[in-house]
Amino acid sequence: MDLDLNLQHLFPKPARSDFGIGAVGAGFIMRDVQLRAYADAGFNVAAITSRTPEIAREVADLRVIPKVYDTLAEMLRDPAVEILDIAVPPDRQLAMVQQAVEQGAYLKGILAQKPLAVNYEEARRVVEVCAGRKLPLVVNQNMRYDQSIRALKTILDRGYLGIPVLATIEMRAVPHWQAWLRDYHRLTLLNMSIHHIDCFRYLFGDPESIFVSARKDPRTKFAHEDGICLYILEYGDGLRATAWDDVWTGPRTEGDTLNPYIKWRVEGTEGIAEGTIGWPNYPNRCPSTMTFTTSSHAGTWFTPRWQEVWFPDAFGGPMADLMNAIVTGTEPQTSGADNLKTMAIIEAGYQSLKERRSVPIFGITAGK
Repeated sequence: MDLDLNLQHLFPKPARSDFGIGAVGAGFIMRDVQLRAYADAGFNVAAITSRTPEIAREVADLRVIPKVYDTLAEMLRDPAVEILDIAVPPDRQLAMVQQAVEQGAYLKGILAQKPLAVNYEEARRVVEVCAGRKLPLVVNQNMRYDQSIRALKTILDRGYLGIPVLATIEMRAVPHWQAWLRDYHRLTLLNMSIHHIDCFRYLFGDPESIFVSARKDPRTKFAHEDGICLYILEYGDGLRATAWDDVWTGPRTEGDTLNPYIKWRVEGTEGIAEGTIGWPNYPNRCPSTMTFTTSSHAGTWFTPRWQEVWFPDAFGGPMADLMNAIVTGTEPQTSGADNLKTMAIIEAGYQSLKERRSVPIFGITAGK
């Protein structure tokens, strides 16, 4: 059995890594996560812009970015900006992408945040706009590059677990809900569960249907459809992938975090794997973990470990994916077209929640 899981190389180094990146947005995810990951990977961030120029200048000073633009239009006229990295709320991404496609004569690719849009139809329009210019689009589904998820994918592909029977994710953690979510009414499925649903797709392929049960989160005071979410992805071969996304976790008090965690487990016909996701301990560096056993080595549990963490170490993955796609002319792994399948599951999930039934994914993608 091959136990070299290639854990130190989550993503292949791009064939060319000196593309000039133009950062759009200067909030937490750009300032503290993506730009740190790009610096560690040796990527070239050429410029930054933000709706608040003075914040963009602060981030440029912090991350040593040579150019700051007051507007996106100014940035798009700079031939040094070849890749646009958009980190803005999902309701603004379509307009940003349309402007970039129309005005970015020097652009070779776009990386957009997840969720790609607030709903499936708007996400589809984002993808179509980029496809119309044949501009590669990658969606920042970065949990696919978490170390334990990547290692799990490796042992699944090698058949160590046999045929997957049941997969579960249990999350007990309180996300930071950004202020712009107040206008959406869509909360956990769209903005947190999308990580887990996309990872299930990455690991096992596309489900046929989804069933969602949810209740409002007592802590979140603004209007929302979905707070604590429980859902099941139903696969044609019998596999069930299910998650409990508990964003409540209990009545926290100051100084009491109630031990947040994310655990996952996959049971197959030939083995079992289980692990943890280190993200709830951010900003402390807490690597994710994996432990597995397989019938060919019955009674032995393998416990590979690593030092890298999801935030920020895995965030270079989507950008490297985009760079490779530009160089090779191939479809990125986390392309906009692929991400529509994740967005379709989210849309079907909201329909399931409303109608209290299992909803086929095909009905969303077929426009029914």
